[in-house]
Amino acid sequence: MAEPRFAPLVEAEFTMAQRAQAARIEKLTRPGTGTRGPFNIMLRSPGMAAGMIELFEYYRLASTLDPRLKELAILMVAREWTAQFEWFAHAPAAEKAGLAPATIEALRHGRRPPALRDDEAVIHDFVAAMLRDHEVGDATFAKARALLGEERLVDLVGLIGEYVKVSMILNLGRVAVPDGNAPPLPPRAKGEA
Repeated sequence: MAEPRFAPLVEAEFTMAQRAQAARIEKLTRPGTGTRGPFNIMLRSPGMAAGMIELFEYYRLASTLDPRLKELAILMVAREWTAQFEWFAHAPAAEKAGLAPATIEALRHGRRPPALRDDEAVIHDFVAAMLRDHEVGDATFAKARALLGEERLVDLVGLIGEYVKVSMILNLGRVAVPDGNAPPLPPRAKGEA
């Protein structure tokens, strides 16, 4: 990966607005993670960061989406955008949430996993259509609504959009995985879904 485009922010130089958002970030992330990943870039616009952090708080603490299905969607977005840091951060969370290692590996290579559970297949097909076609067909919509209900279906679409935005920020900044780790995602093949 090419050199990062944004130098790490220095906490001692944070504005009041940056300091406030950094404190919220600390509560959401693993201890010692700080403002790595997308947060270093997001804090350059503390007002925008505030809205994104609010959504992160919602998806982490209040959303009723099943964590396994949520992580499936996040990995699909990370793969679509080849967002290395996003994949690095969420693949372990996906496995912890119950996504099968073989499913994670198929997604890593941009393939539809062959042994998806029924609910995973519905989410996979819905997310794939949103990412590929920017809409879903009636049959895919009906299956997703039947599985999730309307509130969680709207949550899923918001989650997809939020992680597309995160992936864009990561790719804009050329954010790599932490030192000593190889990029987990191979380059996408042309025409890969």
